Amino acid sequence: MTPAPGWLPCSDRARERGDPLPGTAGFGERWLLVEIESGWGRHAFFDSALDPAVGAALVSRAEEAGIRPLAIRRTGLRAGERRAQETWRWALVDARPGRTSIRWGRVDDPRDLLTLPLDGTAGEPSERPVYAVCTHARHDQCCAVRGRPVVEALANAFPEETWECSHLGGDRFAATMIVFPHGLLYGGVPAADASEVVARYADGRVDPRFLRGRTSLTTVAQAAEAFARDVSGDDAIDAYRVVSERPHPHGWTVELAHDGGTVVVEVAERLSEPLLSTCAATIAHPVREFVPGSVRPA
Repeated sequence: MTPAPGWLPCSDRARERGDPLPGTAGFGERWLLVEIESGWGRHAFFDSALDPAVGAALVSRAEEAGIRPLAIRRTGLRAGERRAQETWRWALVDARPGRTSIRWGRVDDPRDLLTLPLDGTAGEPSERPVYAVCTHARHDQCCAVRGRPVVEALANAFPEETWECSHLGGDRFAATMIVFPHGLLYGGVPAADASEVVARYADGRVDPRFLRGRTSLTTVAQAAEAFARDVSGDDAIDAYRVVSERPHPHGWTVELAHDGGTVVVEVAERLSEPLLSTCAATIAHPVREFVPGSVRPA
């Protein structure tokens, strides 16, 4: 299909508009990463080298346990290498504050994933972080066009920590990448800045320029934390802890523990102008955006 005159990829349009990032990370307290080396269709677990019935059962089992599934693969593999997958690595990630962990294992038959204990006892614990960049082209072209330079830059510098991953949500924010175990989801990351994002992470800090949010928090809490960081300049990963989140007619009041005290953040919302949020979208719809209110001591 030929794009309409004036059409641009969704991530280009998002940059033109300056779409705000805070509060746009999809929820995920725990994650199941599964290595699927083959090409991925629109849904990596249903349209890949993985038996679709196994993929569907695995996704259902994970989601019923409150775990978000994500396909991963190494970058730079040739087609023959992808077709020759004989073992399937997996990782269970706990991204909840105070409980962050990664445990790795592998199976020779992907059907064995259907009996994998999901309570955090399986696998070997690892201190090595995971940098996963969405390159899911069949889901949205922006994921590949913008994601691939980022994953290649990271893989050159951090080959053991870096993976391609399936859809993370927010196509218009490509390149999107997530840092585990803390579940820090970033968007609009240029390849030239990717190493700085992970360098800050290694130093226990976030990169506010591209942070969409921490996936273990609600989107409202993500936005509140971002607005508080804007005021304080505190970029430590665990600088803030959500104490309470109260809705009211004009938005939300969020209390955050910080530096021995409590900060109160007022968060409002608005609807954007109608926009095409993905490259495949044909009808423009408004999306929710968070607006900062006051940030004050309790």
